[in-house]
Amino acid sequence: MNHNRCLGTIKIIVLFLLFQQFPFQTTHAVNPRPVTDSFRFLEMDITQIQQGYRDGTFTIKDVVEACLNRINEIDKNGPALHSIIQVNPDAIAIANGLDKELKLSTKVRGPLFGIPVVLKDNIDTHDNMPCTAGSRALMHSYPLKDSYVARQLRAAGAVIIAKSNLSEWANFRGQLSTSGWSGLGGLTKNPYVLSRNPCGSSSGSAVAVSANLTPIAIGTETDGSIVCPSQTNGIVGIKPTVGLISRAGVIPISSTQDTPGPMGRTVRDVAICLGALVGVDTLDEKTLASPGHSYSDYTRFLKKDGLKGKRIGLFKAPYGINYKVDSLTNRAVNYLKSQGAVIIEVPEITNSKVDKYENEIMLYEYKQGLNAYFRSLGPKAKIKTLDDLIAFNKADSIELRYFNQRYLEQANEKGDLNSKEYISALSNLMKGSREEGIDKVMNDNKLDAIIAPTGSPAWKSDLTNGDSFQIGSSSPAAQAGYPDITVPMGFIDDLPVGISFFGRAWSEPVLLEIAYGYEQGSHFRKAPAFITED
Repeated sequence: MNHNRCLGTIKIIVLFLLFQQFPFQTTHAVNPRPVTDSFRFLEMDITQIQQGYRDGTFTIKDVVEACLNRINEIDKNGPALHSIIQVNPDAIAIANGLDKELKLSTKVRGPLFGIPVVLKDNIDTHDNMPCTAGSRALMHSYPLKDSYVARQLRAAGAVIIAKSNLSEWANFRGQLSTSGWSGLGGLTKNPYVLSRNPCGSSSGSAVAVSANLTPIAIGTETDGSIVCPSQTNGIVGIKPTVGLISRAGVIPISSTQDTPGPMGRTVRDVAICLGALVGVDTLDEKTLASPGHSYSDYTRFLKKDGLKGKRIGLFKAPYGINYKVDSLTNRAVNYLKSQGAVIIEVPEITNSKVDKYENEIMLYEYKQGLNAYFRSLGPKAKIKTLDDLIAFNKADSIELRYFNQRYLEQANEKGDLNSKEYISALSNLMKGSREEGIDKVMNDNKLDAIIAPTGSPAWKSDLTNGDSFQIGSSSPAAQAGYPDITVPMGFIDDLPVGISFFGRAWSEPVLLEIAYGYEQGSHFRKAPAFITED
């Protein structure tokens, strides 16, 4: 017998067992470079900030002013992230008013009292900030009233400090687009490695949270626009069930799939914000289905042992594209198992035809939705129809510099929502994504949730060739209108990657429970270091 070979075999077995016992060790992922950032409120969460208000350690004005100064220092100057389109000129006055309110009463207004929030600039605010969708066509467009989201935030005591940059028109304008670019805001940079892309379309919202310009931001998603930028920028994002949060006052793409959602640095923070945003709104009929399915406080579902006994489907379609992402996903799966979860492999969720139906529906609903939004701006609005927008872009010196407006043109060619093509596509989408998609997979396997890597590491931004996506898992939940949460899963070199938890309609409570249980055992969120790549 060869004793050296025997000892070598034993060492391999011991190392294998150690890897299984400590699943967060891997050779394929390294921690990012250390952060040396002296920002006073670096990585503070909602609870810590509000405790500081109660203790008198700092005021709401102190926090808001610090965020505004940081925006000026590193977003407009410094590494020039370009995540913010417009700062709220009234932010300090609002903060002063809330400080006075706090002195007069020990009972605060709501769960976001004194918390700075950034809104994606396709969400209306009735104040001194325009709502632009990143387009130069709307640079002077001031909505006639708050969106439902803005009203809910104000009622909860939040301070809306700015509007964030985005992939123009929520990345549904034309071919070969670059995520994070808009004619009005320029190109948003990834704060981890500045030459890398932030993904989109809620690019600025994700970057602003990740770079500690704000604790919370609101994004919107049709398919991937919250979860992709959240994972690419190392934060937590939740795309809720369509109808949980009203879309009234949000520049639309698809009434079937659009939804706003909170983005933050922790699961607890997005859970707090989610509870402040839910509610029935007669201006959005989708919300009429939410009573009995919504909660004003989602933190009740955050349990450290939330993984125990859960049956979780592992969506295998994203595997085999990037072995480094596969490695991180396997590590996450090992941890879920170690905490008592049962993992069942799911090869597929929907068939390829569903994507075709999704695109048709988006084009039809885009035309109807945009024209309705333009009408809501009143008779003085410069852009009154989709025709006007297309004509503006053709005449502008910047808008069509990098990519075309083919999707706007295709939408404009569609008929109304009584078209047989639209009605058939919608019926097929709902059937394929729900009863023959997520619902079937979950029912057949008795699942509580499905997991998948949210995406791959950020690619280099390229205004000539557009985006270079590798992996995406957002479509099954997006097409069904079902919830999806992404949480940091680790790093590949200096770039973060996320894991998604998605499932049935209105399953936010169980998804938050599972996501929180995972987060508490991993803690992969790390502040960015603004690296300049060679």
